[in-house]
Amino acid sequence: MNRSSSPADLRGRTALVTGGAAGIGLACVRALTGAGAKVHLVDRDPAATVEAAECTGALGHVADLLDPSAIGALPADVDILVNNAGIQHVAPITEFPPERFEAIQRLMLTVPFLLMRHCLPVMYERGWGRLVNISSVHGLRASPNKAAYVAAKHGLEGLSKVAALEGAPRGVTSNCVDPGYVRTALLESQIEAQARTHGIGEDAVVEEVFLRRTAIKRLVEPDEVAALVTWLCGDHAGSLTGASLPVDGGWTAS
Repeated sequence: MNRSSSPADLRGRTALVTGGAAGIGLACVRALTGAGAKVHLVDRDPAATVEAAECTGALGHVADLLDPSAIGALPADVDILVNNAGIQHVAPITEFPPERFEAIQRLMLTVPFLLMRHCLPVMYERGWGRLVNISSVHGLRASPNKAAYVAAKHGLEGLSKVAALEGAPRGVTSNCVDPGYVRTALLESQIEAQARTHGIGEDAVVEEVFLRRTAIKRLVEPDEVAALVTWLCGDHAGSLTGASLPVDGGWTAS
């Protein structure tokens, strides 16, 4: 297949993006379709999935990934898998609901593992594939009151490295993208909650809580994360694997 040398040329490739109807996932769907890829968008919100598919040209799949039967119903014939779906719960360990902890592990660690098992055989057969795992700065650093999220993201980092080592002889790369605080609906709800808890304004929450440890004093935009995801999917990135790439405003540099 003749292919342009442009890093953004993904014509002829097919991608599967979980949590693709909003936030980072939707930005990834836009970027990948813009680069020429055929994209399968997976989300549990029916209305948001339909809207996102219509506005991006992606193929929408409504699925609750916590349902064990959902994985097998998704397409396996893909070149690119973007594991993005995630949820958050904030509470001290002593008050953290065990069932919520387990659900977060399933969605953010077990589901990526199951999707790898689902998609890797086709990638191996073709001798080409890209696994891009949307981790977090919390895959590299911890914060209090986020036991489930931090544990799941640390686990995803390890899973990604194992996939990188196993996939290397077969032309498949696996990398983590580690955003800091990204301007999404999930973060907006956290900002509102923190403002109520601390009795301060939302701007103060962003500056004093979320950006306290970053060198670049602004939130990360979803499109910035999606641009790196798309770059990782190009032919030029075939030697980059097993890496954790922070998009965190310098948080992990300190």
